[in-house]
Amino acid sequence: MDNERIARAALSRLMEPQDAAGLALVQAAGAEDALRIATGQATAGPALEQEITGLLADNGAGASWGGLTAARKRWAPRVPDLAPERDLATMARLGGRVIVPSDELWPEQLGDLGIHEPICLWWRGLEQELPALARCVALVGSRDSTSYGASVTGDLAYSLAQRGFTVVSGGAYGIDAHAHRAALAGGSGHLPTIAVMAGGVDRFYPSGNEDLLRAVCNQGAVIAEVPPGSAPTRYRFLQRNRLIAALAAVTVVVEARWRSGALNTAHHAENLGRAVGAVPGSVHSANSAGCHRLLRDGGAVCVTDAAEIAELASPSGDGLPGPGTGHSAEHDGLTLEDLILLDALPLRSTTSMEKLCAVAGLSVESVRAGLGRLGLLGLAVSERGGWKRAKDSGH
Repeated sequence: MDNERIARAALSRLMEPQDAAGLALVQAAGAEDALRIATGQATAGPALEQEITGLLADNGAGASWGGLTAARKRWAPRVPDLAPERDLATMARLGGRVIVPSDELWPEQLGDLGIHEPICLWWRGLEQELPALARCVALVGSRDSTSYGASVTGDLAYSLAQRGFTVVSGGAYGIDAHAHRAALAGGSGHLPTIAVMAGGVDRFYPSGNEDLLRAVCNQGAVIAEVPPGSAPTRYRFLQRNRLIAALAAVTVVVEARWRSGALNTAHHAENLGRAVGAVPGSVHSANSAGCHRLLRDGGAVCVTDAAEIAELASPSGDGLPGPGTGHSAEHDGLTLEDLILLDALPLRSTTSMEKLCAVAGLSVESVRAGLGRLGLLGLAVSERGGWKRAKDSGH
């Protein structure tokens, strides 16, 4: 068993998902040294502290950074519980594994999370390559779905799986469960569905979905960034949503109330420059209020069938107007703000959202929405958390 894997397994128990200080430490020092520093077996010099401070500042997480000493105090209570070999043995017993970013099986699209890329993934299911970004679609929504939501989700997931897409969801009651079930029914040889869990993959949660999640394991994959035995806390549900969004080219919200966790997933997808779709419902249904909000705020595209979702998921350019329409026509549809933003995007290196705000003189909200639109049109691309202009964006 290689040391990198053992170190990352231990770090995933020591640190909560998206612990910016911990992730910056791992990025700056490497997993093995990060573990020694985090557990107090080694000290970090001022140069390393400086590097971490810089990484956090670049990722907009510098405000809460109180230095490594403060972070170590936070991690200290968990140090006695570290037993990575035991966790790895548990996974082996369940027919699972832990994968790390250097593995061939690691999904490349998680790199778009930048500093918030997970430390490792605990994976239960068949050992097979996870599909590329363009072949994954996330279907999310309310736990208390209506019969309308259930039937629409079933139709979408079944048709997407038949088209060879992998349906990603969160394994919960309601829309998630309908999505996994229909994808299993519609899928053939490839990996039909992936459930991303907020707690450890050793226990299927919620328990009422145990049979369904077992079937997902047998035909697809159940994954989590937290180790076996971890409880699915509210915080971890929200952190888990960024993984669902990062794995998929499109996140579709089928049904969601005004305040719903599914909207949090859509927000993560927007931040990553991924496409977001929303299914319209009755104006009288509280379960569709969140979808209508997404559509009204311009963050989502209205989708009503699998073909429309497949079009959104296709790589930049496919499904867009052919070359005959010319670049000028493509740019004609852009707002003035979008054109300013397109001009501000570099062609070779990537830039951060903060720098784009400064260069384009636009608010964070305008830049985020504009990047979403430019990404959908294939004019801008997101790479490892930064943005640049697509090669063929004319201009």
